[in-house]
Amino acid sequence: MDGIRELELENIEAVKVLYGELNSNLKEIENEFDISIHTRGNKITLKGNEERTAEAGMLMGQMYSLIEKGYILQPSDIKIAKRLLSQKDASLEEIFLDTVCISVRKKIISPKTINQKLYIDAIRRNDMVFGIGPAGTGKTYLAMAMAVSAFTNKKVNRIVLARPAVEAGEKLGFLPGDLQEKVNPYLRPLFDALYDMMEFEKANRLIEKNMIEIVPIAYMRGRTLNDAFIILDEAQNTTAIQMKMFLTRLGFGSKTVITGDITQIDLAREQSSGLIEAMNILSGIKGIEFVNFSKTDVIRHPLVMKIIDAYEKIKDNLSGRTP
Repeated sequence: MDGIRELELENIEAVKVLYGELNSNLKEIENEFDISIHTRGNKITLKGNEERTAEAGMLMGQMYSLIEKGYILQPSDIKIAKRLLSQKDASLEEIFLDTVCISVRKKIISPKTINQKLYIDAIRRNDMVFGIGPAGTGKTYLAMAMAVSAFTNKKVNRIVLARPAVEAGEKLGFLPGDLQEKVNPYLRPLFDALYDMMEFEKANRLIEKNMIEIVPIAYMRGRTLNDAFIILDEAQNTTAIQMKMFLTRLGFGSKTVITGDITQIDLAREQSSGLIEAMNILSGIKGIEFVNFSKTDVIRHPLVMKIIDAYEKIKDNLSGRTP
């Protein structure tokens, strides 16, 4: 059933931002909802399927409200907002306006899904949080943003970023250089996230002063980390012994975030994942919280979600076979 929905928005400057350059945002909304949008100044008419015009009108109203409150609209936000509003009780304001950090390019880093919001809130409440889910869900990126924010606001004295040096199907032992140079490729994703949130020169100065450490997990043995924000990335590739060792490094005034994807374990077949064991052992302990992400939390190219979905279907089909 076709429907018509009309909006009249008062703040002309906010309306211009909502429309986008050359009406690019309106075109995106038209494509996403398969409707047509006509404008005359600050008056908007949406035409098409009744349900979809109602959904698009709700999205535009909430986006307009965000813009009025100072939110800087990103090109990808329309797809994200549509996905969010399809979920029960989702509020764009509650999620998009929860500023975690501001990147060096002045981009506001905030949660973009309900689970990302739960993750951020869990980190604020607890001293130890596990973020578990597929690639592209923002587990490491948001943890890094929280670490930089805590450091900048002097809530911690240093940031420690750790990762297991496990090869993802490749043998890198032949690479030239000393041990640090050999492990740097494994730590590169942590450097990338750090440099997105902190000026390159400043980050390097802090690394030189050991106020920011980026290390393979083996370097953590024997340490107690006080007043630190500690992140363990790719935790699915820790052994049970490594995970226990890492978790017991936590000192006073510190927070630890452990991230991983249990569908991408690169350990040898005879080794069990320390992340899976920790999930089984630590669940229910007060002060430790687990946040599980799914493919609906993927904030990357739309194809990434489709790729994850395709692999999940193959896995389900294989697991359903009878021997």
